[in-house]
Amino acid sequence: MDLFSRSWTALRTAVVALPDEYFARPSGCSGWLVRDLACHLIIDAQDVLITLATPADTQPTHDAVTYWDVARTPPTGADPLDALTVRLAAAYEEPRLLKHHLDDVGSAAGRAAGLADPGLRVATQDKVLTAGDFLSAYVLEWTLHHLDLIACLPHAAQPPAAGLARSRAMLEVIAGSPFPASFSDTDTLLIGTGRRAPTDAQRAELGEPAARLPLVIG
Repeated sequence: MDLFSRSWTALRTAVVALPDEYFARPSGCSGWLVRDLACHLIIDAQDVLITLATPADTQPTHDAVTYWDVARTPPTGADPLDALTVRLAAAYEEPRLLKHHLDDVGSAAGRAAGLADPGLRVATQDKVLTAGDFLSAYVLEWTLHHLDLIACLPHAAQPPAAGLARSRAMLEVIAGSPFPASFSDTDTLLIGTGRRAPTDAQRAELGEPAARLPLVIG
């Protein structure tokens, strides 16, 4: 629960610190500008609030790792929700409005997470899992999107180190094998999810598992 809060706070702080002109720059999410990513984070915050307010009375069917659906093909922007996110982001017109809405809904999501019973069973997307596992799954989401946010800001604050390490561990379980120890946590996440192509040397070090990449998490 603490790692969820630290990762989410760091991400929201990074958004607020962005100069307005950066909202029109490409993010690390293929096909999305930074403003589109910020709008997606508002939708994510709403998902956290809705899920924590949707208790389930059946046994968990998923955990923090199996919560994620994995594809091999990166998004093209044709998905209706992806397309809606872009239109919603454009409708804000001014970055300050996006920042305000994210702070408003995002703060509420953070408070709800802090109050949640980790053992509470919740339902989302036809899945049942504990609130603790649901919030742990979101550490991966926040960490990847923090990296997406600062893709055009090489000197910006990085995601919390603990969040990077936890996200790497989850991705390695999803991948079914560890990434090379020489890969940093950031390199592992960017290469593993297709956000960055491996160099020839990195591909050789990956070996056979390189053929199973990218792991598109959604």
